[in-house]
Amino acid sequence: MKKLITLCLLLECITFMGQSQSTSKFQLIKKTVIGGEGGWDYLSVDSEERRLYISHATQVEVLNADTHEKIGVIDNLKGVHGVIAVPKTGRGITTNGRSNSATIFDLKTLKPIVELPTGKNPDALLYDEFSKRVFIFNHSDVTATAIDIVEGKVVGTIDLGGTALEAGTTDGKGTVYVNLEAINEIVAFDAKALTVKSRWKITPCEEPTGLAIDRKTKRLFSVCHNGLMMIVDSEKGNIVAQVPIGKRVDGVVFDPKLKMAFSSNGEGTITVVEEVSANEFKVVETIKTEPGARTITWDSKTHHIFVTSAQYGEAPPATTENPNPRPKVLPGTFMVLEYGIK
Repeated sequence: MKKLITLCLLLECITFMGQSQSTSKFQLIKKTVIGGEGGWDYLSVDSEERRLYISHATQVEVLNADTHEKIGVIDNLKGVHGVIAVPKTGRGITTNGRSNSATIFDLKTLKPIVELPTGKNPDALLYDEFSKRVFIFNHSDVTATAIDIVEGKVVGTIDLGGTALEAGTTDGKGTVYVNLEAINEIVAFDAKALTVKSRWKITPCEEPTGLAIDRKTKRLFSVCHNGLMMIVDSEKGNIVAQVPIGKRVDGVVFDPKLKMAFSSNGEGTITVVEEVSANEFKVVETIKTEPGARTITWDSKTHHIFVTSAQYGEAPPATTENPNPRPKVLPGTFMVLEYGIK
């Protein structure tokens, strides 16, 4: 995403899709107000150590993934976008959009170890277990920075072409995939050689953002701003299926046990898509969340999903300079919501 999520269009925020909570297979498990001010972006779960990492303005909130009790804060980050833990290394890493950098931190102390330079506006990131590298996706200059998190150094950069780099995923066998938002493509590259392998147009998708994968069936799930989820063959690049999702999407995760993809939509919904087979996909549920809950993460232990949002006030009066003002986030209302099957 190009910006931290601070605002939500009012008209889209009041429109919800699908079933009510009372008939939903997925229920709200826990809602916790974290508080504070500022925008938010990606969040992630360390399923082994039971920690939830949440980007929030200039810091990362670290919570217990089961109780939501606050464990600590990683602060003094300049516009943090993404954060992940790599448990086997004892380290985690953030992307800092305003300083064009990534910060490696100690998982036990939550203290910074080293800050490394990246490309322009580092955004999403992932750990590829095959190459043992972290990949930082730099939104503005459309490069990926490869980092050895153990050595604490940049080991390479790959230019992915196009414009507006978004989220990525990995097949665990040496290929990394990433969305190119402005040109409606998925690009695949070699995680070790740092060379582009394939580029695939995913028309009629417009502005793809989140990306997930089913490694078993070799299916990519790319979510698009025009209300579509595109299911793509990760080897051949052909479009297998497309299904409708909610508005203002930004994230998607796939649960291989439940065989479901979850699209987090800023209008205040999560679209649940079932993988019936490798070639058949259908929307089975729409979970009501909160306006602005655009990013999502998944816990492989509990099979719960998490989103973040806040409460919004009224939009300020229109002016000549800003004829379409958006509602402002109310201070102290930043929250995390956890959903699962009860």
